[in-house]
Amino acid sequence: RMRQDVRYRDIPVIMITANDDEENAVRCIDMGAEDYLIKPVNYTMLRARVNACLERKRLRDQEVRYRGRIKRQNDELEERVHRQVREISESQLATIFAMSKLAESRDPETGKHLERMREYCRLLSRQLGRTATYHAEIDEAFVDNIYAASPLHDIGKVGVDDAVLLKPGKLTEEEWVLMRRHPVLGADTLREVDQQHPGNGFIRIGIDIAESHHEKWDGSGYPYGKRKKEIPLVGRILALGDVYDALTSQRCYKKAFSHERSRLIIEEGEGQHFDPDVVQAFREVETEFLRVRQDFQDAED
Repeated sequence: RMRQDVRYRDIPVIMITANDDEENAVRCIDMGAEDYLIKPVNYTMLRARVNACLERKRLRDQEVRYRGRIKRQNDELEERVHRQVREISESQLATIFAMSKLAESRDPETGKHLERMREYCRLLSRQLGRTATYHAEIDEAFVDNIYAASPLHDIGKVGVDDAVLLKPGKLTEEEWVLMRRHPVLGADTLREVDQQHPGNGFIRIGIDIAESHHEKWDGSGYPYGKRKKEIPLVGRILALGDVYDALTSQRCYKKAFSHERSRLIIEEGEGQHFDPDVVQAFREVETEFLRVRQDFQDAED
């Protein structure tokens, strides 16, 4: 009973009995006795056994204290590492976003496009993650990574000549060939980053996003003409957000379309331009898309 009571379980017990049966001694030891003495007791022997029990108790208590101290130190160290990793990650994300904004600044019409794209991707990802089809694939890490990586989708445009990138009129066929290189340029740049600094999940997602966000569900997109689920999920998600943002934004060649008109165009592209599952997710969060559009308005809006 002493061993079952937290108040007494660590107190050493020496059994003193007139029963010299070996089986009885074994049973006492199994029940938790530290030692076993047979009457009549030799007090010199008893003193030695008591001192031995107390020394073992002292060593056990010391080990418990050491383990507790080590655990506290490990917990503090782990928290410090997590805190530093968070600070480094936040710094890296801020740097990458700044670089993406710098690349985007070459096109004066993009406004708060990157801010909206992050929010659109997060909304679509979370909605898809609630479905049975994508529940196992989309977790919070996926959502965090696509949010962090989505600004990288057009980073390859830094390799496109200004005469093509900023041309106000319709592009020629030759110019379209140059423009359509930007997904490959962006993905190749990010692959070099990944090779030099492997292990960043959002960089790997950024590669897929940069390379595949102009692919189409029916295989008519570029750069590789991938179709359906050959296209990475992150690319299928970003493709819808990118088109929605382009439709609802003002450009030199058009006024901003209303949400309703943009929704109809996206629904018309279901199964052709867009993954039907992503379109369905869009329908379910379209009011949130409107909120994002209002929260991150461009200056001309």
